[in-house]
Amino acid sequence: MVAEARHKVREDIAAQLQELVLESVDVGHFLDVLAEFSCAFFSVPDSEVRCAFTVLRRKKAATVASSDAQARVLDEIQLKFGEGPCLAAMKDMSTVYVADVASESRWANYMRAVAGQGVGSILAVPLELEGETRAALNIFAPQPHRFSAADIAGGLEFAAQASRSLRLALRIAHLTEARNDLAAAMQSRTPIDIATGVIMAQNRCTQDSALRILKNASSLRNLKLRDVAAAIVASVSGDAVLAAHFDE
Repeated sequence: MVAEARHKVREDIAAQLQELVLESVDVGHFLDVLAEFSCAFFSVPDSEVRCAFTVLRRKKAATVASSDAQARVLDEIQLKFGEGPCLAAMKDMSTVYVADVASESRWANYMRAVAGQGVGSILAVPLELEGETRAALNIFAPQPHRFSAADIAGGLEFAAQASRSLRLALRIAHLTEARNDLAAAMQSRTPIDIATGVIMAQNRCTQDSALRILKNASSLRNLKLRDVAAAIVASVSGDAVLAAHFDE
């Protein structure tokens, strides 16, 4: 598989992953598509693999995406036991390869459980993200000794490209959230600013005094500041009947 796979990583995978980022509606969708993409990349005829992404954030690990339902089950079994190759890969930020699940001495409980699910070998590759968040790609194969040294090297290159794409997706998500927060704040501020101006004109007071009057009205009426402000604006524009004069 892997001379060709490594060539694809260098020549083509980066561009394809960047395209996935741009086409995804959010980070969750990107990871779902990335899991399916990873599965297709690492599978060969007569030996299809299953893939899952695990993310460790605030010391809590969770399966965030998988190529199929069975891959999610295999990954969540690991989280249930609190031990396994993926968790070890994230902890040490190093690749973990289980060549033969049946003879693996580490993580005995987990190995017995996945052996019963038809898993022969596992490759867990960490993804480098920013901050304290960590992630890893779990690749489950039905045959033992499924991954050669060349396969593992190709997996590392794939993971490096996937890490860059995931960081890009997270940055885009952060910028989108910041933009939405700003838009919401601006929408909220507009009636408040207008209402403050109305109170300033009617009471011949400063902006600070007008805002204090508005806040007092909000507290006395047990209404949100924005709702009180909107009512004042509506009363002035003739859309509603409400006494717009407030005393400090």
